[in-house]
Amino acid sequence: MRRPFIAANWKMNKTIGETVSFLKEFIPLTKDASDIEIVIAPPFTALYAASTLLKDSNVQLCAQDVFYEEKGAYTGEVSPLMLTDIGCKYVIIGHSERRQYFHETDEIINKKIKAAKRHNLSVIMCIGESLQERESGKTFDVLKREIENGLADIQPDSIVLAYEPIWAIGTGKTATTEQAQEAHEYIRERLALLYGNKANDMRILYGGSVTPDNIDALMACKDVDGALVGGASLKADSFARIVKFKKI
Repeated sequence: MRRPFIAANWKMNKTIGETVSFLKEFIPLTKDASDIEIVIAPPFTALYAASTLLKDSNVQLCAQDVFYEEKGAYTGEVSPLMLTDIGCKYVIIGHSERRQYFHETDEIINKKIKAAKRHNLSVIMCIGESLQERESGKTFDVLKREIENGLADIQPDSIVLAYEPIWAIGTGKTATTEQAQEAHEYIRERLALLYGNKANDMRILYGGSVTPDNIDALMACKDVDGALVGGASLKADSFARIVKFKKI
């Protein structure tokens, strides 16, 4: 039985003060959600403040990105060693915005995952197709490439996959439950080809305009094990409702 996994990706939002205010409101709202793994990814500047507040809670700290070197002359980058030192358990790697705006390739993502795992950071690896790729029937081709290249020579332990159709991120458009299940089922089939029965234990999240209104239906899909939430995770009550989804 795969434990449900709900993660917040705040992207470039919230100051340190706003982070503190959010967590002081959010932690009590979800303190009884012991059967769900809860993860929050603030911006780098707020990680330390968040780490202090989350220390005795049931919420795990996550970073939004990482560089693949431990140290060196890489101005502006943050290493996996720095993230573990500040208290991070997870890191998001390969988000479509990193791929699109910062030109991250599958090969760069693969290097980042290997670096994270060397420092005992668990990874949320993002994959997903654009609207053009979906409309031209290339969804499975994109997923196959991103899985095989991104996870090349990587063992499956401490890896969570997040399927984020790019056309649904921040647009208000959400994949139908049928589209989400179809993609998640295909992803698990590809993982099984790489890892055998271990694929059955790997969690696959859905991301893309997840809200309190659609979380219940998404979580009812057989191969949807959780959600990577953007905009709806910026308000404590909204994200708490997503964490406490209703089983249908």
